[in-house]
Amino acid sequence: MFASFDVPITGTNEIETRLTDGRRVNLRPIRPSDQSRIRDGIIEMSDQARYLRFFSTFREPPEGIVKRLGAVDGHTHIGWGALLIEGDEHPAMGAVHAIRTQEDSPTAELAIAVLDEYQGLGLARMLIAAVLAHCLKAGIQTMDIHILPENKPATTLMLSLGARRTPALDSVYHYTLDVKDALLALSHTKQPAGVADVLASFDMLEPV
Repeated sequence: MFASFDVPITGTNEIETRLTDGRRVNLRPIRPSDQSRIRDGIIEMSDQARYLRFFSTFREPPEGIVKRLGAVDGHTHIGWGALLIEGDEHPAMGAVHAIRTQEDSPTAELAIAVLDEYQGLGLARMLIAAVLAHCLKAGIQTMDIHILPENKPATTLMLSLGARRTPALDSVYHYTLDVKDALLALSHTKQPAGVADVLASFDMLEPV
């Protein structure tokens, strides 16, 4: 089982680690002031990546989506973002969100996006580790995940964390992910070094 957290989760918690190519990255909770970064990040995504994340072909993100993704409170809506520690701009690299289906519900909907140029470098797993650890503290036990059938990398990632497909009437793949089981998978199997940095920052002990 996992130990309880000694470190409070606030908007000031930050984790510095590295991508598999050596570039430094800063992971931290998303803040309402990040809306401009959220908007710019969505615009910078390729059309394909944007479609796979939002199930839509829009180029300019609707303001409602930007506001919703920025409305992170650390409990009902948990969000973590990644910034590149390089130069003065610190561009956004990706983000992950877990939004409860109802207030104080033990279930949240999980969604993640990583800009094309940072894919395949371990960032998705680092972001997922951060949001899952935060969700565990917040009392969220399971995640609902919706993935388009053509999004093979996302499907492979979620299955590697123990996600189980659930029946659905639409053409989207629906998965359920147990938060503790996913964290066990992240801590037990070979992962990018940044994942261990994330788990260590939450003072998570080895499962026993």
